[in-house]
Amino acid sequence: MNTSNNVVERIIYDDDVVKKFALATMIWAVAAFLFGLIAAIQIPWWPANLNMEWVTFGRMRPLHTNAAIFAFGGNAIFAGIYHSSQRLLKTRMFSDTLSRIHFWGWQLIIVAAAITLPLGYSQAKEYAELEWPIDIAIAVVWVVFAVNFFMTLHRRREKHLYVALWFYISTIITVAVLHIVNSIEIPVAFMKSYPVYAGIQDALVQWWYGHNAVAFFLTTPFLGLMYYYVPKASNRPVYSYRLSIIHFWSLVFIYIWAGPHHLLYTSLPEWAQTLGMIFSVMLLAPSWGGMINGLLTLKGSWNLLRTQPLLKFFVAALTFYGMATFEGPLLSIKSVSALGHYTDWIIGHVHGGTLGWNGFLTFGMLYYMIPRLWKTELYSKKLLENHFWLGLSGVILYYVSMVVAGITQGAMWRAVTKEGTLVYPDFMETVTRIVPLYWVRALGGLLFLVGFLLMCYNIWMTIKLAPKQVKEEAVEVTRPGYTEVPTTGHRKLEGMGFVFSVLAFLAIAVGSFIEIYPTLSLHKYINPVNITDPYTPLEIAGRSIYQREGCYVCHSQQIRPIVSEVLRYGPASTIEESMWDHPFQWGSKRTGPDLARVGKKYPNLWHFSHMLDPRAVTPSSIMPNYPWLADKDTNFMRLRKEISVLKLLGVPYDENTAANADGIAQKQAKEIAADIEANGGPRGMEKKEIVALIAYLQALGQKGKAQ
Repeated sequence: MNTSNNVVERIIYDDDVVKKFALATMIWAVAAFLFGLIAAIQIPWWPANLNMEWVTFGRMRPLHTNAAIFAFGGNAIFAGIYHSSQRLLKTRMFSDTLSRIHFWGWQLIIVAAAITLPLGYSQAKEYAELEWPIDIAIAVVWVVFAVNFFMTLHRRREKHLYVALWFYISTIITVAVLHIVNSIEIPVAFMKSYPVYAGIQDALVQWWYGHNAVAFFLTTPFLGLMYYYVPKASNRPVYSYRLSIIHFWSLVFIYIWAGPHHLLYTSLPEWAQTLGMIFSVMLLAPSWGGMINGLLTLKGSWNLLRTQPLLKFFVAALTFYGMATFEGPLLSIKSVSALGHYTDWIIGHVHGGTLGWNGFLTFGMLYYMIPRLWKTELYSKKLLENHFWLGLSGVILYYVSMVVAGITQGAMWRAVTKEGTLVYPDFMETVTRIVPLYWVRALGGLLFLVGFLLMCYNIWMTIKLAPKQVKEEAVEVTRPGYTEVPTTGHRKLEGMGFVFSVLAFLAIAVGSFIEIYPTLSLHKYINPVNITDPYTPLEIAGRSIYQREGCYVCHSQQIRPIVSEVLRYGPASTIEESMWDHPFQWGSKRTGPDLARVGKKYPNLWHFSHMLDPRAVTPSSIMPNYPWLADKDTNFMRLRKEISVLKLLGVPYDENTAANADGIAQKQAKEIAADIEANGGPRGMEKKEIVALIAYLQALGQKGKAQ
C-alpha cells in the first residue's frame, strides 16, 4: 500500500435521507399490505366494496400493486442504496438537495397514485397504470436520483466498485430505459392519454417492461442489497467473487429477453414466443448463482441464527428467491404455461417472490439498519422472532392456496371428454370450486400484515428509546490512491465507473432492440384480408370505462389456440383483431371468462342487468355490482379529441368521424337505450355510461372485415 501522498479526511454520511426512506418504507408497506388484503377479501366476498366505486377489486388491484412495488419496494431500494453506497464509495452523497428532491418527489408520486388510481385514472397497462403527468414526474425524479448516484460514483474515494454497486448501476440505467420507452403516449386530457403502441406492438413492449420491472426493480436492486447486508449482518465476506461476476453479467443480459414468456400461445409471432421461452429457461442458472452465493456466504455461521435472529429473514428471502426463480422458468415452458397462465398459480408465484424475497429481505435490512442509524439496540428480539414466524406462515398459506387453486382452475378449464366436449362448460363451476382457497389466501395475507405490524411496533419502540441527542457519525477515509486495485481482468473494469455503466447499458440494450424492433413493422404480420374495422366513437367511450373500472385485471381478451379454449370461447384470436387497440387488453388473469368474442352473445338487457347486479343473471357470480354506471353520464364531448388522437396514431377514422364523434356516439347510444327499454329495461339510459360500456362489449369479436 502506497500512502505517501494520501490525505486523511473526515466524512459525515448523509443518514438523514436514509432515515426518511426507511420510515417511508414502513409507512407505505402498511398501506400496500392493507390494500392487498382488501382486494383479496373481495374475491370470495363480493359485497366487501360496499358498492363504492373507489374500492372495487378492479381499482384496488392496481393500487395494491403500485403501492407494493413502487411505494414499499421503491422506498426500500432507495433507503438501502443511499445507506450502502456512501459506505462502499467512502463519500457522502453528491448533493443533499438532490437527495431531498428525490425523497419528497417520490412520496408525492406515490400520493398522486394513491389518489388517481381509486378514481379510475388508469392507462390499463399492468404495473404502468399511472397517467402521463405522473409518468413525467417519475422520469424527472428518477433522473434526479441517477444524477445524484452517478456523481457520487464519480467522486468516490474507493476506486474499486463492490458487487452491490454493479446491481445498483444496472437498476438505475435499465429502469430509466424501461419507463421511458413504455410510457410514450399522446395526451387527450389532463388525466387521459393513448399509448403510441397498439396490438401486438403494445403487448410486446408492455411485457418487455412488465417482466423487466420485476427484473430490474424487484430483483437486481434487491440482489445488490443482499450482497451488502447479508455479509454485514453475518460479518462474513461474500462466498465467491468469481460467481458474483458470472451471476451479474449473465443475469442482466439474459433477463431483458424473457418478457414474451408472458404471451405464450397468444397472437404474438411465434419467433418472439420461442425467444422468450428459451431465455426464460436460461435464467435459472444465473438466478440460482445469486441464491447460492448468498446462502453460502453464511457457511460456517449458521449458529448466528440463534443470537442474531434477523438473519432468518435473509435466509428465508434467499430461499424464496430460489423457489421463485425456479418456478418462473418452469412456467415459461409452453406446455406448463398452457396449464398455468391466466390462473391463480401465477398469483401465487408472484407473491411467493414479492412477499418472500422482497418483503423478507427488506425486513432484514431494516432490522439491521434502523438500530445503527439511531445508535441503539433493537427493542425486542422476541417480537422480531414472532414477526418472522407469522410472516413465514402467511407467505406459505398464500402461496400454497394459490398454486392449488391455479392448478385446479387450469385442469378444469382444459378438461375435454372423449367426445370432444368440455367437462366443465359452465365457467362459474371453475370459480366456485376454489372460493375456499381464496379465504385461505386472505388468511395468509392477514398473518403477513399482523407480523409486519409487530415490526412497526418494535421499530417504533426502538426509535422512541434511542438516545435523543445523536451525533452524526464521522468516518476517516483517505483520498483515491490508497487502495491498490489490480490492473487486469474484471477488477480493472471495476475501477472504471463510466465504462462499467456503458457496458451495463449495452447488456440490456442489445436484447431490447432485437426483441422489439421487428414488431414495429406491424405490416409484416398483418393479413390485409383480415383487417378489421376500428371501434365506433361510442365503443371507444365504453372501452375507456372498461379500462377505468379495471375489467382487464379479471378478464382476458385473448383466446389461445388450445382445444379447450376454442371450444369454450370460439376461434383463436388473431393479430388483426387487436391491431387498432391502444392499449391492448389481452389481460393476464381470468377470474371471469375471456371476453374476446363476447359480442352479440347476450342481448343488451342482459349486459345491463349483469353490470347492475351480476347475480340477477348468474346466481353464483362473484363479480361486484356497478350501479354508478347507470347514474354517470358519458363524456361525449371528449370523443372528438380521442378519435383525433387515435387517427393520428394510425387508426383508420375518416375526417367526418373525427369531427362528429360525439353526434355519432349519441346516435348509437339512443339505439341501444331504445332496445333496452323495448325489452323491459328502464328508459332514458342513452346518456349513461352503462350504455357506452354495453356498446363496447357487444363489439368484441364482431368488428368484421373493413370494406
